[in-house]
Amino acid sequence: MADTSIGTAEQLKDPNYTPVLSTAVPLGIQHVLAMFVSNITPAIIIAGVAGFGFGAPGADIPALIYMIQMSMLFAGVATLFQTIGMGPVGARLPIVQGTSFAFLPVMIPAVIGAGTAGMAGLMTGVILGGIFHFFLGFFIGRIRFALPPLVTGLIVLMIGLALIKVGIEYAAGGAGDFNKSKPTWGSLNNWMLAGVVIVVTLGVKFFMRGFMSIAAVLIGLLVGYLVALMTGGVSFGGVGNASWFALPSPFKFGFELNWPIVIGMCLMAVVSAIETVGDTSGITKGGAGREATNEEIRGATFADGLGTAIAGVFGGLPNTSFSQNVGLVAMTGVMSRHVVTIGALFLIAAGLVPKVGAVINTIPITVLGGGVIVMFGMVASAGVRMLADVDWNRRNMVIFAVSLSLGLGLQQVPEALSGLGTTAQILMTSGLLPAAIIAIVLNLALPEELPE
Repeated sequence: MADTSIGTAEQLKDPNYTPVLSTAVPLGIQHVLAMFVSNITPAIIIAGVAGFGFGAPGADIPALIYMIQMSMLFAGVATLFQTIGMGPVGARLPIVQGTSFAFLPVMIPAVIGAGTAGMAGLMTGVILGGIFHFFLGFFIGRIRFALPPLVTGLIVLMIGLALIKVGIEYAAGGAGDFNKSKPTWGSLNNWMLAGVVIVVTLGVKFFMRGFMSIAAVLIGLLVGYLVALMTGGVSFGGVGNASWFALPSPFKFGFELNWPIVIGMCLMAVVSAIETVGDTSGITKGGAGREATNEEIRGATFADGLGTAIAGVFGGLPNTSFSQNVGLVAMTGVMSRHVVTIGALFLIAAGLVPKVGAVINTIPITVLGGGVIVMFGMVASAGVRMLADVDWNRRNMVIFAVSLSLGLGLQQVPEALSGLGTTAQILMTSGLLPAAIIAIVLNLALPEELPE
């Protein structure tokens, strides 16, 4: 319920209203805390699978810290695009942007084991995918008909299923052969730390209310971190060497045109754009009790794409709107975009201080694993919730069955495509893109009713 002591009911529904600073600053920080863990996790995962994070041979810890920095910095920049706006760019609503999980199933096979050469191709794909995403804003409303809950729910479910393996590997001791070869990988100690995070997260989620419930994963990670600290599982060796201030470096990982990655990022941009349309509508419904306007939806999509493209130039990953912050607006009842602007400024400030990234890098991988198991499971469950709106007649069951079977099957047996060349393998082995394409095509091509 909205707190009318900080403004009238009409003021709280107005995106242009600014509460007093003593209220606006804590509300802005609250938005940052709600999205913080989810925002930095993709960078840590990509650094790990690319071979320069968390104990990899010859690990490039400064590069990992840099990626964490860019996650914070460009989440803040992209959020400013949404809240302040720039011409047609930005919804001018309290939309929080952050690094997207949705792209991970495409990004992981693109860089796994490839080091900075793979990163160069990935970042080029992020840039061009962001530009493609930007241009989706001109006709986003016209393609929504092709993405009913059957399709979008399946896509979100597949994203969650594709990522759960990463969560289990992290909880066991880390992804990659270099981690799995360690004698401690899969040990009881590792699982105990991950278990602490999971248990605390569930306890806070179900037995606390308000912001505490929304920030349950963050609180679970903090408790797990404290346990690891008390048991000697945290090292601060890299914090002292990190500088206090650093500017982003253009083309940090190089530039390399890799068409499979570019195509994959462009296809996933469509999914991300639809997600942003849903979040924009959720903001206006939850905070102001109205539908989002076409101008707001276009502006939000433009900001999504522009934020992603600029992040890619400086070594950041794709950005999208964050659904947990949509829930926070509905919970507080404060629709002010300026509150979120304050949160964005905090993110930018943190992104310019490498010591913040170095401190984040001290989180043990098993502690992070407990958090991502919950987060990725929630992604999958969000897909299931979307599928609850589907009319499960025979037609829709066939579409779902074929799409899920092929998508999940290729994800589990990637070597099944070994004879199709590198391009097909990068695009198809995540399982996500084939499942999405099959579902979209079948939904458009099959008649509404199958013959008896």
